[in-house]
Amino acid sequence: MDRADYWNNAYQAKSDEQLSWYQPQSTLSLQLIDSLKLPSSAAIMDVGGGGPSALAGELLDRGFAGLSILDVSHDALERCRQRLGKRADQVTWLHTDITHFIPTHQYDLWHDRAVFHFLTTPADQATYIAAMQQGVKPAGHAIIATFAPDGPMQCSGLDVMRWSAEALAHAVGHAFVLVASIRETHQTPWGKPQAFTYCLFQRRTK
Repeated sequence: MDRADYWNNAYQAKSDEQLSWYQPQSTLSLQLIDSLKLPSSAAIMDVGGGGPSALAGELLDRGFAGLSILDVSHDALERCRQRLGKRADQVTWLHTDITHFIPTHQYDLWHDRAVFHFLTTPADQATYIAAMQQGVKPAGHAIIATFAPDGPMQCSGLDVMRWSAEALAHAVGHAFVLVASIRETHQTPWGKPQAFTYCLFQRRTK
């Protein structure tokens, strides 16, 4: 089964509150985004931002007008569209696998909560990082949240890679500088703790 079919099946089988990564609010992502003091015209890419993610609505509430959401799952994107209602027209929707994505323009902010850790092969990680390097403007930022070294070894029946801030900084390479890292203990809807590493990077200008 390919990646798109796998995740479409996952979304068809469960409601938002039955998905382990569900958050009613994107508290830590918003904290980091707010710290950047981006203008409302900022171009923002949210990788894996379909499904139960509340971030799209929260960013629209803040007046951001350049939001793009990329997801491999059509069902995840449709679920997010329905939740936004008429405001869905303010979003650019990208139905593609991140490992196949070639950015056509650059973003002020690249955001990813819980996609990169599903890429367990060096080849998939390299194509993701190449897309991020191409897609983030010089001096732009990227926020990547993954399972921490003591986080789960699997999610939704799939193996994951667990990352420390130092290992993730090494993986993304010299093009980005690690600005900050924060540990979060996410509580699943059924109360199970999951350790996450959040990293804020800035794209070098040279």
